[in-house]
Amino acid sequence: MDMGMDMQHQVMGYDRAATMFSPEGHLLQVEYAEKAVRLGSASIGLRCKDGIVIIADKRVKDRLIAENSATKINEIDSHIIASAAGIQSDIRILVEKAQLLSQQHRITYDSPIEPELVIKEIANTKQMFTQYGGVRPYGVSVMIAGLNETKPELFVSDVTGNYYSYIASAIGENDDKIKEELRKEFKTDMEIKEGIKIALSIFKKIQDKEFDIERMEAAVITVKSVKIERLKGEDLKKHIK
Repeated sequence: MDMGMDMQHQVMGYDRAATMFSPEGHLLQVEYAEKAVRLGSASIGLRCKDGIVIIADKRVKDRLIAENSATKINEIDSHIIASAAGIQSDIRILVEKAQLLSQQHRITYDSPIEPELVIKEIANTKQMFTQYGGVRPYGVSVMIAGLNETKPELFVSDVTGNYYSYIASAIGENDDKIKEELRKEFKTDMEIKEGIKIALSIFKKIQDKEFDIERMEAAVITVKSVKIERLKGEDLKKHIK
């Protein structure tokens, strides 16, 4: 009986260490971590002409959980927000690392940190955990959105430690389908209000009967205010098409 390629690799031990390449040049533990990311709840990030916004599915249905403890979008600094998909405990460690880096930058240079420096530090940390023995990769994709002075910026870092700048992107469950819809709907001259409507309509289309506005949350930073504004519940219902 023929075994599949994945099964052959497991039998031969290529997935037993994060640092062991398969004959095809893959790090199998990294690929497993990428699968964990795609099981995570989705987030959409948009770089609009008047600021940035992240809309996320909290995917928390248990009414016994305190609402404030189930937030999906984290504040890194007053001008930077982050969302992530994957293993929640891994996410917490990277978010705290980013928050510390941001505060150290303010103390050292008396100025707000650039969003790209934050995502670069997160990406470097994740890359390091694919290179050394005795550790496993971070099972997380991280989305960073913020202002570089008056310029909105959006970055996404994957499991491998790569990162890219985007005008719009998605991470987590069904990210490929969401990105395909963003390619059709998103425009570079779009304002935040229109961006939120587009993102919610995409969530509604992709999730279909599972869509629930109460599971959604959004965080916005406008160029004018440079202040994080959180939207949920009734505030988001106004934006549903």
